[in-house]
Amino acid sequence: MFIGRQNELNFFNNRYNSSKAELIFLYGRRRVGKTETLHEFCKDKEHIFFSCQECPDNIQLRNFSKLILKENISASQYLDTFNDWEQALKSITELPFEGKKLVVIDEFPYICKNNTAIPSILQNLWDTTLKNENVMIVLCGSAMSFIEKELLGQKNPLYGRATGIYKMKEMDFYDARNFFPNYSIEEQIITYSILGGVPHYLNQFDSELSIEDNIKNNILTKGSILFNEVEFLLHQELRETSLYNSIIEAIALGNTKINEISTHTLIDNVSKTSVYLKNLIELGIIEREVSINAGNKEISNNNRGIYQLTDQFFRFWYSFVFSNYSSLEDGDVEGVYKYAIEPELNRYASITFEKVCQQYLTKLQLQNKLPFRYEKIGKWFGKTTVREHNKLVTKETEIDIFAMSKREKCYLIGECKFKGAPFSYKEYLNTISKLSALNKDNNVYYALFSKNGFDKQILDIEDDIVLLYGIEDLDIKP
Repeated sequence: MFIGRQNELNFFNNRYNSSKAELIFLYGRRRVGKTETLHEFCKDKEHIFFSCQECPDNIQLRNFSKLILKENISASQYLDTFNDWEQALKSITELPFEGKKLVVIDEFPYICKNNTAIPSILQNLWDTTLKNENVMIVLCGSAMSFIEKELLGQKNPLYGRATGIYKMKEMDFYDARNFFPNYSIEEQIITYSILGGVPHYLNQFDSELSIEDNIKNNILTKGSILFNEVEFLLHQELRETSLYNSIIEAIALGNTKINEISTHTLIDNVSKTSVYLKNLIELGIIEREVSINAGNKEISNNNRGIYQLTDQFFRFWYSFVFSNYSSLEDGDVEGVYKYAIEPELNRYASITFEKVCQQYLTKLQLQNKLPFRYEKIGKWFGKTTVREHNKLVTKETEIDIFAMSKREKCYLIGECKFKGAPFSYKEYLNTISKLSALNKDNNVYYALFSKNGFDKQILDIEDDIVLLYGIEDLDIKP
């Protein structure tokens, strides 16, 4: 059963129903669900779906020709393979479809790899013929850097020809949770912290089993799909995998600044580390995050900000599997779960809980249920006032969620607690002490999120600027 991706399907259906020719690029990291989404989009439409392979150009052309020619176009009476790609691509206009002549080319970069003239051929055909026809061509790929730089870049043939460019990202929590309808909201958040929003990973878990059994059976057991998934992807995309392993592990273990990563991995200089990090960013495995209020100078400086894993499964794998790999190879699944994972699972999930709370606020904004409309939302970090031993001091700290509207002079400071005890009054006082200077001439609100409720002192606060959200409040339906 196909789950989620309604925004993507709406986008493609709107383009299919448009009155003009469409040339759409869909791209995103591997496993994110591009192919499945395109199949879902195409299932009730006449179409050609060509999946490229890593093979010689003449074989690729033969396979594409076979799909086009079996549609009984006029050329099928005389040919079994087109002479060249120009002839093959031009034949799209002859497809005998009632609606748009829909052609999807999946993993399009594979064609370009063995025939660098393809983008120029397609550009010329688009300019002279295709843009005036009732066609919809979707070019899909996982090689994100290649698509952004070599196909869509300003100096390349297809620059300016696309009528739509869609970068597919992981599902958010509210789509991903639909894979586990039998789980409680707390269990869904923990599962999301393990698998993230990648459909391929979500499909490996059985919603009829407990989280513990799913982790043991589908991640920790040698031979399961997810046991070797990370190694498989890295070997497919990168050389020097041992070095990349150490970098990703360093980030997963909380070393998020570039100098901390260099120190942990013993890379001799920050510039070299920066190159490796850039490659991982291009693969969609990590991201560099700067404080939500950062200026252009800070944003452009790669030595500033923090590096985080965008892929929750990578974070789980490097936090628990990578360091226990030998034990798991020996079959010690029970021991690794009991002593390495179980005691740390709530702490591990707390980082993802912050992301879920931010997504929840985004939902509220869409429903106009916040006290103001923010212009930016994210994490804040830097020097600010904090409470320490009941005194106010200035030091480096982070704010889990920070939403701002400079136009309205409104700010929201969010704090998220995913733990076994209630949100304490002391933690509340710590929260309202942060960025206390903002209270002058601004409207400042505080959003407190808690897995296990709030101290009575917090519940007794009667102030519209303090917004309390228990985990049950996050359990909203589409």
